[in-house]
Amino acid sequence: MTVLCYSKCGTCRKALAWLNSRGMAYTNRPIKEENPTADELRQWIALSGLDTRKFFNTSGLLYKELQLRDKLPHMSAEEQIALLASDGMLVKRPLLIGEGFVLVGFKEKEWEEAL
Repeated sequence: MTVLCYSKCGTCRKALAWLNSRGMAYTNRPIKEENPTADELRQWIALSGLDTRKFFNTSGLLYKELQLRDKLPHMSAEEQIALLASDGMLVKRPLLIGEGFVLVGFKEKEWEEAL
């Protein structure tokens, strides 16, 4: 499993603590330094079954600065993916990438069911 996290994010720290408390092995990938590529995002979005917009960190400063709330509905999925790939801080976190699944954000019940 790989977890894409931002070290200063409280939700990410909570998710990692949850994994650690259960003794689960994972690779921690810093989302700011190693942001997802467009190809990775395409694959993960397809695997998750979610709309591309669910991968945006809607509470992030960059999301708000770029006024994406108003712009995303008018962008194609490919334009949204290119935007997500341009800066890891636009991506909702943590992202948990496992064998055959992708979880966006940390919802304990959802993680428990998947793992």
